[in-house]
Amino acid sequence: MLVTSRSFDEYRAFFGLTDDDLGRRVLDCCAGASGFTAVLAQCGGQVVAVDPAYAGGPDALARAARDGTSGGQAIITDHHDRFTWRWYGSPERRAEMRAAAQRAFSADVVGRSGGYVAGALPALPFTDGAFDLALCSHLLFTWSDVLDQAWHEAALVELLRVAAEVRVFPLVVQGTGDDVPFLADLVAALRERGYAADTVPVGYEFQRGADRMLVVGHG
Repeated sequence: MLVTSRSFDEYRAFFGLTDDDLGRRVLDCCAGASGFTAVLAQCGGQVVAVDPAYAGGPDALARAARDGTSGGQAIITDHHDRFTWRWYGSPERRAEMRAAAQRAFSADVVGRSGGYVAGALPALPFTDGAFDLALCSHLLFTWSDVLDQAWHEAALVELLRVAAEVRVFPLVVQGTGDDVPFLADLVAALRERGYAADTVPVGYEFQRGADRMLVVGHG
């Protein structure tokens, strides 16, 4: 898994976030070095980021973020035909957004450390119903070639323990953009548990075909 620095604007696009959504109690899981929490907190939002990388301290986190940037770029290079630059406009614009997000994160994690909690799925260190909305970017499904269906189901059930609604983006495998073979079965399993689960289009596409999120809530 990569520790990445995605921006606030990317998050809004990934998850179709409205101003009303941003006024809820929000969890970013697993957040890495994203600038989303920093920017939302500066705007007065109620937001917490959680990631296992936060246990390592600032220096280790900075190294992991740098490694995540280079690792992410390597994936794009290796699968360049599977990406489109329409949303960003250019590779340079994407790089600028990611650099600004990393700067925002680095300042906030030091100055407001209480907003960043060390923890990992599928066992989060929060009480039941602590959040209204949990966002999960580029972990579930992205790494489904490493993490199996059982892990994904346990992770989603845990997110639904701590939040009323969960949104997950994207729904394809990293690099190749291949379909996740167990996505339909997992959605069916969540519905059998009594949750409402649907895939919803979003106004963002970078990996070709990765233009939908999974939205799960308490039925």
